[in-house]
Amino acid sequence: MPSTTDTDAPRPGAAKVGQRANAADRHVGARIRERRVMMGLSQQQLARMIGVTYQQAHKYERGLNRISAGRLFEIAQVLAVAVSWFFEGLTDDAEPNEVSPRQRMCLELARNFALIDNEKHQEALSQMARALAAQSLAENPAAAAALEVGERH
Repeated sequence: MPSTTDTDAPRPGAAKVGQRANAADRHVGARIRERRVMMGLSQQQLARMIGVTYQQAHKYERGLNRISAGRLFEIAQVLAVAVSWFFEGLTDDAEPNEVSPRQRMCLELARNFALIDNEKHQEALSQMARALAAQSLAENPAAAAALEVGERH
């Protein structure tokens, strides 16, 4: 009989075979939703692209169902990201961070921008965003300094 080592002990938060989805699954699901919204796709469109029902895609995004490695690879291809992208920000406590109202607004802005078909309208919106950002930075020099520090990293 093989000896049991410390490596055989279950990790805290690790799912057992057949166990329901856990916090890591919820994190991955939230990242799928984030990327889908950024690309301007509906849940229905994503579901069709990966060959599952709308309900299944919804369960993946909510972290209610676990995603197989093969399915996650397909999703990564459809959403044009590396599989590792879905795990970015995952911590040992594996609890996903709440999306702030500002983050939600940024996602909505990205989604709506992606839905604009007219390049002139896209450029006009980009110019307006640059102008508003420049105005905000001029009014708040501390924010400009913080932005410069962040760009160096």
